[in-house]
Amino acid sequence: MTTYFNYPSEELQVELAAIAKAIVAPGKGILAADESTGTMGKRLANCGLDNTEDNRRAYRQLLFTSDKEKFSQRISGVILFHETLYQKADDGTPFVELIKGAGVIPGIKVDKGVKELFGSEGEGTTQGLDDLDVRCRQYKADGCQFAKWRSVLKIGTNTPTALAIAENANVLARYAATCQAAGIVPIVEPEILCDGTHTLERCQKVTEKVLAAVYKALSDHHVFLEGTLLKPNMVTPGQACPQKATPAEVAKATVTAFSRTIPPAVPGIVFLSGGQSESEASANLCAINQFNGAPKPWTLSFSFGRALQASCLKAWAGKDVAAGQAELLRRAEINGLAALGQSKDENGAAGGESNFVKNHSY
Repeated sequence: MTTYFNYPSEELQVELAAIAKAIVAPGKGILAADESTGTMGKRLANCGLDNTEDNRRAYRQLLFTSDKEKFSQRISGVILFHETLYQKADDGTPFVELIKGAGVIPGIKVDKGVKELFGSEGEGTTQGLDDLDVRCRQYKADGCQFAKWRSVLKIGTNTPTALAIAENANVLARYAATCQAAGIVPIVEPEILCDGTHTLERCQKVTEKVLAAVYKALSDHHVFLEGTLLKPNMVTPGQACPQKATPAEVAKATVTAFSRTIPPAVPGIVFLSGGQSESEASANLCAINQFNGAPKPWTLSFSFGRALQASCLKAWAGKDVAAGQAELLRRAEINGLAALGQSKDENGAAGGESNFVKNHSY
């Protein structure tokens, strides 16, 4: 491999690094509101609503019209789905302008879903690279400053295979490089699903191997790490593992795995909630920030979807906007404090309910 290459221009490096740092400002995190049309339909069905564009728009409007001061105090960025980026509030204001008007950074989901990786052990790879450069330039022009791409790996008797690890690491690196060329900060998301009976130790070992491969691929593709963020799973036992782990055990395994694999140049890590209940995700995030047994040179925060919205959706139920917004802001406050290592949890409408979905896709 040649050692002659160029990172983005110095001007672009400054821009990308500034965006990444703003997203992981102390006590703030990301609202992942990038559910696909199908997944949003499942959320609406639980509220007794049909999966129509207007119902999806009404729910997203609830999120983006929450109290600006409280919203921006704990939320630094919002990940949007393509449809949502171009929708408007009842008064005609584009959602992206509502978000920016609250001092929050708009982002966009750019992957096109997981497909079967032929010849593997029932594993997958993520599609969407072919026209990504064109889409990123358009999204940048339309106000998005960062993007998200999800790759998925499964822990089983023979998985993840070396093939799946290498393929998904390479796809994430190509995505990241393409985003940076368009002035967009890539959030790199190698999600190891919590499905299965695997132990905490097994998850830690797999997480280390996957992250090592991801950062090798990012280096090979000359990605500017200071202008990226990582969105990983927390290290937890499998959802069906009989031996559960305490927040302190999750924290130790997670930080240890990260300290062995993630370069200090990465400004921040924004965890996915991975099917944990709202309370579990917050408690584990808090414990991770409190843990002092290994180096933590990165900001450790959140990029939650279900763990920020479950109580919000339940309280809203298609009718009570104020109740839904109150739950959203309460969970944002709890998670913002957890990102500072401060515990303040209160069970809301769905606080203790599991958000686990088998083989989750969205």
